Amino acid sequence: MAETIYIRMRHRIQKKLNNKVYLKDLAQVIATDAFMSKLNNLCLYHISEEDKNIIVIDSTQVIRAIKKLDEETEIQLIGPAQTIIEVIFKKRKASLPLFILIWLLLFIGSGLTIMNFHEDVSMQYVHQRLYTMITGKEVEKPLFFQIPYSIGLGLGMVIFFNHVFKKRLNEEPSPLEVEVFNYQQSLDQYVIMHENKETLKKIDDH
Repeated sequence: MAETIYIRMRHRIQKKLNNKVYLKDLAQVIATDAFMSKLNNLCLYHISEEDKNIIVIDSTQVIRAIKKLDEETEIQLIGPAQTIIEVIFKKRKASLPLFILIWLLLFIGSGLTIMNFHEDVSMQYVHQRLYTMITGKEVEKPLFFQIPYSIGLGLGMVIFFNHVFKKRLNEEPSPLEVEVFNYQQSLDQYVIMHENKETLKKIDDH
């Protein structure tokens, strides 16, 4: 009786340069214990410097490799048909001057953006009018409104981004995280379509 195995390809994995990529790294596999040991040690790819930082392994490559072990094996694929391998190179040490420069640029840029927005909508005039309507007095700097507004602006940004430094306020993703996720999904789809050799057929290919 032919062996039946079930394979669910992982969406994305990370491997270091010069590492070997085994089936157990690429996919979740269900098979008998006797056959599982062979599958776990099945090497599908060896990462080299020529691969750069992104590799796409198609399920057809996995099927070919398994068929070499046993031609009569029945393979059932579940889920995605490709796995994206992100090659991790040695991380460079963070440069303190560069970090300070980027921090200053972001701080000054965001500060100018908020101030320009407030100037465009005449926020100070609105505060002055509100203070006059409530107290009957005219003041140049209605701190009664400006101080709570400034505090609320900061707290609102913390709640919006759902983070206080590295600590998350709750498990709900922030709008920024959702946008980054959508961007990553689009990027992965692009990589699958343009980097997957199994889906590309050039005119000179035979």
